[in-house]
Amino acid sequence: MTIHVLSSDVISKIAAGEVVERPSSVVKELIENSLDAGAAQVSIEVSGGGTQLIRVSDNGSGISGDEIELAFERHATSKITSESDIEGISSLGFRGEALPTIASVADVSVLTKYRDEMTGTAIRLENGVLINKASQGCPQGTTINVKNLFQNVPARLKFLKSASTESGHISQTVAQYSLAFPEVKFTLVMNGRTSLRSPGNGSLRDALVEVYGLQTGQSMLEITGGDVSVSGFVSPSSVSRSNRNYLSFFVNRRWVQSKALNFAVEEAYQNMLMTGKHPIVALNISLPSGEIDVNVHPAKREIKFRNEREVFTAVQKAVRETLVGFSPVPSMRISSSLSASPAPTSIPFPSTGGLQSANTELPVLQPYHRTEPSAQLPILRVIGQLQNSYVLGEGPDGMYIIDQHAAHERVRFEKIRREQEMRSVEVQGLLEPISIDLTAQQSELINSEGKLLTETGFTLEQFGERTFLLRAVPTVLKQQDVIPVLTEILDFLEDGQRSEWQERIAASLACHGAIKAGQALDQREMEELLRQLEGTASPRTCPHGRPTVIHLSSAHLEREFGR
Repeated sequence: MTIHVLSSDVISKIAAGEVVERPSSVVKELIENSLDAGAAQVSIEVSGGGTQLIRVSDNGSGISGDEIELAFERHATSKITSESDIEGISSLGFRGEALPTIASVADVSVLTKYRDEMTGTAIRLENGVLINKASQGCPQGTTINVKNLFQNVPARLKFLKSASTESGHISQTVAQYSLAFPEVKFTLVMNGRTSLRSPGNGSLRDALVEVYGLQTGQSMLEITGGDVSVSGFVSPSSVSRSNRNYLSFFVNRRWVQSKALNFAVEEAYQNMLMTGKHPIVALNISLPSGEIDVNVHPAKREIKFRNEREVFTAVQKAVRETLVGFSPVPSMRISSSLSASPAPTSIPFPSTGGLQSANTELPVLQPYHRTEPSAQLPILRVIGQLQNSYVLGEGPDGMYIIDQHAAHERVRFEKIRREQEMRSVEVQGLLEPISIDLTAQQSELINSEGKLLTETGFTLEQFGERTFLLRAVPTVLKQQDVIPVLTEILDFLEDGQRSEWQERIAASLACHGAIKAGQALDQREMEELLRQLEGTASPRTCPHGRPTVIHLSSAHLEREFGR
């Protein structure tokens, strides 16, 4: 095999693979350039998930007409000049790779005016080659258009996800920078529709309201202090999400991904959140530039701390002290504005109730008619209830202890899955629609994946840029606070788990409406619960894999009593 030097074209495409992984990478690099240029306003316009068009405009200092071509040369930068500068990097971009690598895999045009120049400069490049340059009048700042991304790298284009998924990544990127720089006004337009408009007034809480909605933003808790300067906001234990997409970390205002910081926050929330739930945080850690190394990842997503343990401890302590200092009693909202609206076809499955207020009568479980006994669970005789959480039953070979919540989850889960498979989910209309403010990413998901939610039983109608009206919900959620369920479902879709979405959604619906631990049941309700559990296909576990039944055999009891 002969050794040879790669051509500049191949080198550029390899570099693009490291720096520009997907359309959101382009948005990230261009936003960072705008921020480094001192922009107070940054507008992003995207179409086709970013492959058709990405346009980023700012009112920063602009690029000199004499230097605009140089900006597209590899390793050309105004951020550093010597090796010593690398140890004290304060800018977001510094490698000098973003513009040339983007230009190598897309058609790029730039219109810019430097603050000291009378007129602006416009240039156009194709495959990294300058095609045209001319003077043109424009306001101070820079506008960069990136079209036909990855058109000359079909292998890269093939590995991109759907346009809605790529748009979601772009929304996430813009949201992160609006939190890192609340004094900058960001505007994001997706396919002609404004999906985010941050206030740019310097208030992180106001930025959180724009990104996560009014209710979530106002509930966030502000934190300060620590040996390492830690500032920002964290959610109370009553507010959580089903994935880690809402953990935002900024080190010296640089958006980073860090397993150590993730772990520090989750340790601070230990025993405060349910298993599988994660908090919402927006934290900025301020450190001397010499204490971090930002040059460890081609896309600058990761950094290295000189003293990781010190940072970990400071973050954990600051978050934990904030949570301990604010321990509200969680409240429960019951949605009572339901009106029955039967589906075109319904199935004779039991309609089971869930959470009840202290003054309401427990629901009566409707009869469930089995055609044959289950081979997996014997027919049991109810003995009683233990601690208002466990049903005790006697079987042909000893005693059975049934977790009433897990058992009811299993019953409801299989009912919901059958309805999904037969496309006959029972729904109920709301007498008064519920207004919901969503994130830009969630809004994009609803607009692109609305059919999935409709099949699940949710009917949503857009009522603003990112406000939706919830007009119908699955019948299984009657008397439930439906907002957390819908949020959890959107979290599933954000994770991109399309192959598993039906089961995960069914499990979520089953859990939120199931009988809870601590809920007293009368004899008839316990008997009916066991009959329904016996009729399921998998009665021994709940949808999340936890056991529903513990068996104490007669032999075991006799051995323990010395018989």
